[in-house]
Amino acid sequence: MAWEKERLKQIAETDDLHISPFRDDGATYGTPTWIWSVAVEGGLYVRGYSGARSRWYQAAIHQKAGRITAAGMVIEVLFEAAKGEINDKIDDAYRTKYSKSTYLAPMIGEHARAATIKITPRD
Repeated sequence: MAWEKERLKQIAETDDLHISPFRDDGATYGTPTWIWSVAVEGGLYVRGYSGARSRWYQAAIHQKAGRITAAGMVIEVLFEAAKGEINDKIDDAYRTKYSKSTYLAPMIGEHARAATIKITPRD
């Protein structure tokens, strides 16, 4: 399912996204983790600062579902790995949104790029 334009815009304009993939039981949400997010070509993307070993990333890849909280909304979502050329556009979106942050360089580096997730709404 695709994002409604207005909903995606609201999420993209904030810096408050918390991601909660399901735990191993597939029913209990994990602890919400604050994470950077960007919108690219109608999709919502996040990356693991600690790379593919991040707990939330491992849970998202394994469980493929959970929820996010952002812009005052709680949304049930699906997760999938994002690979390929889209990562160059995601880098550009990170550069634009987080240009003043000292964490930008690691977030567009290979370590974090390897832990890029596309988030789509479940409903």
